[in-house]
Amino acid sequence: MIYEYHIRTEEEGFYNITPRVREALSKSGLKNGAALVYCPHTTAGMTINENADPDVVSDLLFALKKTFPDRPEFRHAEGNTTAHLKALATGSSVTVPVENGALTLGMWQGIYFCEYDGPRSRTFYVKLLSE
Repeated sequence: MIYEYHIRTEEEGFYNITPRVREALSKSGLKNGAALVYCPHTTAGMTINENADPDVVSDLLFALKKTFPDRPEFRHAEGNTTAHLKALATGSSVTVPVENGALTLGMWQGIYFCEYDGPRSRTFYVKLLSE
């Protein structure tokens, strides 16, 4: 079973979607296997990172902006090459093991939808895989 979710994003940011992934897991009744969370956009991504201290997300966004600055040499007509580069670095999916009906995330971890080219209406998918 695949679950489709929609999210409205701002200009750039990380959005904690862990509750939605847990919702899909709960609906599915899956006890053991894996949750695959996928982003079908080329200027957005997925990651797992700390969800306890919001400064971590701020620091990550700051570092991505410094690592992938806009450059006049970029030729892409839409002007969002930096968003494509950030999405490339982040990746488009994460996989989390499921054990006894629960995501096996670490104590401080959360699943994030990463927006690099908003504001946008975005979609992501949760596919639950049984053992």
